[in-house]
Amino acid sequence: MIGTLIGIIIVLIVLGVIYWAITQLLPLIPLPESFHRIIHVLLVLILVLVVLWVILQILGAVVTLPSWIHIR
Repeated sequence: MIGTLIGIIIVLIVLGVIYWAITQLLPLIPLPESFHRIIHVLLVLILVLVVLWVILQILGAVVTLPSWIHIR
């Protein structure tokens, strides 16, 4: 149980740093504003999915995932 919590904390810290870095560097990339918005929306969507995964891990729920996804 403690190992799972430590793993979840590490995943959230790493994703937080990646989110921060992308939001800081995205304005420096010369792309149209629509592409910036699409990238930002996709990034938030990925973060929401990870947060849902973390909540399911904490609750101990069993989720059936496709065979090409291996979350351990």
